[in-house]
Amino acid sequence: MSMFCTLRVFLLSRSITLLLFCIICCSSSEISTHEKERVSHFHVMKGSSLLNDALLDCSSDASSSSSTTSSMQGAQSEKSSMKIVHRKHHCSNSHPLNQNEEDIPKSGGKILENYLLQDQIRVNYIQSKFSKNENNSEYFPSRKDSKVSSIPAKSGIPLSIGNYYVNVGFGTPKKDLSLIFDTGSDFSWIQCKPCVVSCHEQEQPVFDPSQSKTYSNISCNSTECAQLRSATSLTPRCSSSTCVYGIQYGDQSYSVGYFGSEKITLTSRDVFRNFRFGCGQNNRGLFGKTAGLLGLGRDRLSLISQTARQYRQVFSYCLPSSVSSTGYLKLGNDKKDKISSTKFTPLLTNSKGPSFYFLDMTSITVGGTKLAIAASVFASSGTIIDSGTVISRLPSSAYAALRSSFRSFMSQYPLTTPTRLLDTCYNLTSFDVVSVPKIILNFRGGVDLDVNFYGLLVGPIEQICLAFAGNQDDTDVAILGNRQQQTIKVIYNVAGKKLGFIPGGCSS
Repeated sequence: MSMFCTLRVFLLSRSITLLLFCIICCSSSEISTHEKERVSHFHVMKGSSLLNDALLDCSSDASSSSSTTSSMQGAQSEKSSMKIVHRKHHCSNSHPLNQNEEDIPKSGGKILENYLLQDQIRVNYIQSKFSKNENNSEYFPSRKDSKVSSIPAKSGIPLSIGNYYVNVGFGTPKKDLSLIFDTGSDFSWIQCKPCVVSCHEQEQPVFDPSQSKTYSNISCNSTECAQLRSATSLTPRCSSSTCVYGIQYGDQSYSVGYFGSEKITLTSRDVFRNFRFGCGQNNRGLFGKTAGLLGLGRDRLSLISQTARQYRQVFSYCLPSSVSSTGYLKLGNDKKDKISSTKFTPLLTNSKGPSFYFLDMTSITVGGTKLAIAASVFASSGTIIDSGTVISRLPSSAYAALRSSFRSFMSQYPLTTPTRLLDTCYNLTSFDVVSVPKIILNFRGGVDLDVNFYGLLVGPIEQICLAFAGNQDDTDVAILGNRQQQTIKVIYNVAGKKLGFIPGGCSS
């Protein structure tokens, strides 16, 4: 039986055309095997869908009222699940966690510029960790007195240390607090009364340790206090007999306070006593109206290590691609995962940054074609996966090859002015349908990360850019950012030293 088919055909180069997709009643037999293979290597999207970038959307949404409460979906003894919410930190009024951020640009292009500048500050901070000349000791308060000392912050745009947050209960009785979660950090801290020097405004009431039955300070001469330096990169100090921590971020945003122990509640069934964390008395930086930070790194003081007996150092997350949806952070093995069919790549370590999660990226495929990049390029830099960096960074020669291939496939679209960081940008305002070549990041063990469409491009439709950037040098550490991780379930088996990707993970 014959079938009527309405087709759209788009020019992908000057010499060839490609059948992109069939809109109405197209039987598979009418498309040749060659054409099917070509179509499978491209994303085809309506131009209107490019307007819905969570990075630039400052409209109000339903998540603002409901997303700040804990999600306890399927809590089990082996697994704890918390809702992840996208933090639109560039929007001044769209969410209560963002309302103390001033002078935020409102236009799409300026929002993007501001966002990318903050992202680059974070990247500089991470890459400085691998510098031979790193020395952070000067940032800690030098005054030895009975109070927590103030650290002066330098001028500049404060560091965006993360774009997603979860809710965790602290103390007895339990107080729910919204915390940025970050795989690039080890140390967890919250703001605490009496805020001896300074606390930024936060959505929930500031935690008062004096009102909790389970809080206690950690003493200066304890083993726990001695462990602080590996998690914060700063030698702890003493205030009377209490251990004092200090942690500094890339732009000199910081938190300083008392090192303490408290009961935390992840879900109604997942409660942990004696969780060691920072009770901040002097906190400055662009943390929105969150209460602090939850560190998911490898150090012994991270949440992953402190809950290892329960969850065996296994966790996973799925980052939502829009502000109207939510993802999750799960601790422990998820019985829903089809582990037997999931491929894993090794989780590696680097002595210069032992807390970071390193992967072995081997190649990049664009539009179905593997790029001619020497394996030594990725080996010389190393690659980390990071939940707080937005735009993935590649070795300079690897990015040059990616950019060249991507531009070739996108040659039918007009290039426009680049941003300060992204150099391959297009004006797509006049296109009803857009065809974008798929980008697949290839890792050791035959593991492929097929980047979601919204992980390929970023920015307003009149200046939408390839969401990858090159490092200044091939030896600078590469970073797999959260933009390219969106909608993918990322499984970390830290004890087993392996990591896996499951597409469409936010629906599980």
